[in-house]
Amino acid sequence: MKNKTDLRSTISDSQRSQPSVAIVCDWLLGTGGAERVVLELHRMYPNAPIYTSQYDRTPSIWYGDKWFSDADVRTTWLQRLPKSLKKFLPALRSWTFSHLDLSQYDLVISCGGAEAKGVKTGPNTLHVNYCHSPTHYYWRRYDEYLKNPGFGRLDWVARLGLRTLVGPLRRWDLRAAQRPQLMLANSTHTQSEIKKYYKRDSIVVHPPVDIDRFKRRKDAPLLRHGFVTSGRQAPYKRHDLAVAACTELKVPLIVIGTGPEHKKLEKMAGRNVTFLTNVGDEAMAEHFQSALALIFPSDTEDFGVTGVEGLAAGTPVITYAQGGPRDYIIPGKTGEFFDKLTVKSLVDVLTNFKSEKYKPEVLEAKATEFSPAVFQRNIRTVIADAQKTTQL
Repeated sequence: MKNKTDLRSTISDSQRSQPSVAIVCDWLLGTGGAERVVLELHRMYPNAPIYTSQYDRTPSIWYGDKWFSDADVRTTWLQRLPKSLKKFLPALRSWTFSHLDLSQYDLVISCGGAEAKGVKTGPNTLHVNYCHSPTHYYWRRYDEYLKNPGFGRLDWVARLGLRTLVGPLRRWDLRAAQRPQLMLANSTHTQSEIKKYYKRDSIVVHPPVDIDRFKRRKDAPLLRHGFVTSGRQAPYKRHDLAVAACTELKVPLIVIGTGPEHKKLEKMAGRNVTFLTNVGDEAMAEHFQSALALIFPSDTEDFGVTGVEGLAAGTPVITYAQGGPRDYIIPGKTGEFFDKLTVKSLVDVLTNFKSEKYKPEVLEAKATEFSPAVFQRNIRTVIADAQKTTQL
């Protein structure tokens, strides 16, 4: 495994004669949607070093060669700090990335929803930013972070720091968002957020989804039963709505995952609700494939990879009528929307839901629009167009 903990690097004269690429991301500390975008960029540019603030090698133990084990990952001095402090570090990441000089590269792709876009590039560098969202804790979700910082007994410290620093950090974030020549958004919702907070135009390139992992087997059971919901159990994910609605209707619900809301969800759940906290890839796909629908109740997702995974399993998706899912949920064809973040609104949809009117092959076809191959093709197209326009 290649892994660098020093950002200093040398490029030979022969290497300099070839177009060079660098990838930058906020952090590599899990296996979520943001990390999967970086992984796909690495597959596109396998020789490009990946610059990041902190890197957790643990996922590579589980994913082997599929998870950055062959990548040249170059971390900052923040690597020496505990990854549990990630949320405490925005000011330090801002300073660190703004001093990271990547002017020796022809193409820099920064990827994330925080500070990575602030890197330095030169006059001959094309800097493309793939934006998951304008930085949540400065902008749209600022009040939510103040209410639930997620640090337990140290919440008061996080609140004090955020209140004190949010002004200068917002100003820095706005300036950093002007550095890339091209901004890409992961959804039309994020595109509108970029315009609102950064005053910039952007091009929508949907993220890659591992749809093959959720494809139905030929011997998959035809009978479906109950509902399923999945994801990190954090307040804004609103799994409480799914649990409360299914408990009220006394319909089976499987809740997959864990998080800070887990104990709360268990206490409010009826006997018809089953919690599964350690589910492998194969079992996850089977749960999605055997459900009447995937309930995806999150409060205004930036994109919502889980929803596309449901479609790939041939399962309709019931989701909140705001945010990224509007790019792939078509009422009556690929799923249904509930209009308000209330139990009643979700109950009304579940009560009238008819799973038999959805055709698995239609849902699966929709999911293919978000495959890694489509992502790669779209990324190459927008970058090629930008290179022609900027003449870098």
